[in-house]
Amino acid sequence: MSGAMNTKPARERILDTAFRLFYAHGPRGVGVDTVIAESGVAKATLYKHFPRKDDLVLAYLDKVDQAWFGQLRAAARTAGEDPRDQLVGMFDGLSSACLREGYHGCAFINAAAESEAGTDVHGRTVEHKNVVRAWVTDLARRAGAADPDLLARQLTLLIDGGLSGGVLDADPATPDAGKAAARVLVDTACPPETA
Repeated sequence: MSGAMNTKPARERILDTAFRLFYAHGPRGVGVDTVIAESGVAKATLYKHFPRKDDLVLAYLDKVDQAWFGQLRAAARTAGEDPRDQLVGMFDGLSSACLREGYHGCAFINAAAESEAGTDVHGRTVEHKNVVRAWVTDLARRAGAADPDLLARQLTLLIDGGLSGGVLDADPATPDAGKAAARVLVDTACPPETA
């Protein structure tokens, strides 16, 4: 373990370790003892910060949410001020995610697949997807979509499909194909204003 990691507060070390391990192996594939050993904290310290493993998984998902949703919003902003361009530009966030070394797909889809419906963890995955779709719906509304809810559902399905495709075939063309499909959907749903 590096000295730099030891200087971080215990909660942060635990969460950084859980993030790395949970993303690579899934929350179910990683025991609390492994997180304790790799983060260099005492068992009592981990349980002080995270009384249940689900509390640690939820904190991990919150950290993923900040990173991934932040990446999507940044990609949209980079595309310019026009909401139509932002709806397509957000797919550049998909490109960065899928091409990252150690990419294992969408942490939320992965966590949902291994959690029971009705649990806190499953609920957090659904909440994340709903928040992203609400944000995309707002962009679609501002872009003038006739049916913003439908366009948002279509675009978020494309994003989720792109995230999955990045794992399945690791083809660098997958995010570009998603972005091209998004452009067609946006152009169809949000005709440009005529002067």
